[in-house]
Amino acid sequence: MPTKLLSKFTLVPTVALQRRLALLLLVSQGGITVTGSIVRVTGSGLGCSTWPNCQEGSLVPVQGAAPAVHQAIEFGNRLLTFVLVAFVVAVYVAVRAAHRRREIIMHALIQGLGIVAQAVIGGISVWLQLAWWSVALHFLPSMLLVWLAAILYLRIGEPDDAVPARTYSSGLRLLGAVFAAGIALVLTTGTLVTGAGQHSGDAAVGEDSRLQVPLELIAHVHAWVLYASLAILVVLVVLLRRSGAPAAVQKTGWALVGIIVVQALVGIAQFRLGVPRWSIPIHVCLSSVIVAVSSLLYAQGWARPALDQDPRHTTGSPSGDGMYGFA
Repeated sequence: MPTKLLSKFTLVPTVALQRRLALLLLVSQGGITVTGSIVRVTGSGLGCSTWPNCQEGSLVPVQGAAPAVHQAIEFGNRLLTFVLVAFVVAVYVAVRAAHRRREIIMHALIQGLGIVAQAVIGGISVWLQLAWWSVALHFLPSMLLVWLAAILYLRIGEPDDAVPARTYSSGLRLLGAVFAAGIALVLTTGTLVTGAGQHSGDAAVGEDSRLQVPLELIAHVHAWVLYASLAILVVLVVLLRRSGAPAAVQKTGWALVGIIVVQALVGIAQFRLGVPRWSIPIHVCLSSVIVAVSSLLYAQGWARPALDQDPRHTTGSPSGDGMYGFA
């Protein structure tokens, strides 16, 4: 078959399909942090006592090696890694087939490498019997992957042939970076709260594997860092409005303010109720959402506006505003 005729029948993934795949990857990156928290609060972290096998000499759970429910929860969480791998492969294949720009391809590749690294870090934490600092090191890279997955989702919606332009000033972008650093500190202090608390990851993990600091003290530090970050965000969003930033950018900012307020209320309720198990997955889920939306707000500082109405670059808004938000 002649080359021209063959290329005519070659399927090139549309931008809409690429974005859907990237969204599934983003949701999955956040979702696996939630299932990880379920592992922790149910004390199932050592339901599979080794890695990469579940039990010595067996890739799958072994009857009697540990409580069946703990094995099922921990092994199920491990299996979700393969779901992540499937999504990242789908995204990578799609953007390569569509001949997207190098930035997008590199983001997809980083996601794949990050998933592999996270699996190894998770295995090491099991080898270390869930020492608090190893659990923290397992959680924080997941948040980084959520951040990067949100950028990938946003950038896929932009046309490759457009020139990047600022949507708000470099000064406000710097303030956004300060806010992002604050969120990173919130997440870090949150892992310290976890390390000092009762939800260590496995029912058999003793006090000597936990962070030896007063829980009330580190919980207050965590809360005040969150409040400070929220204050910085409010200033940023007000200045975005005054500077005439795109409406969709402002909308992202105010949505983020609302999500953080809800997260703060959940955290306060957790503390007052003695950190009940059911509250942990909710708190972790909101953390992933905050990281994703924070990433979008920061990434929106630079954007590639649509140059034409080429359907390959349509993101749901004829004016191109959809590229700066969630459309």
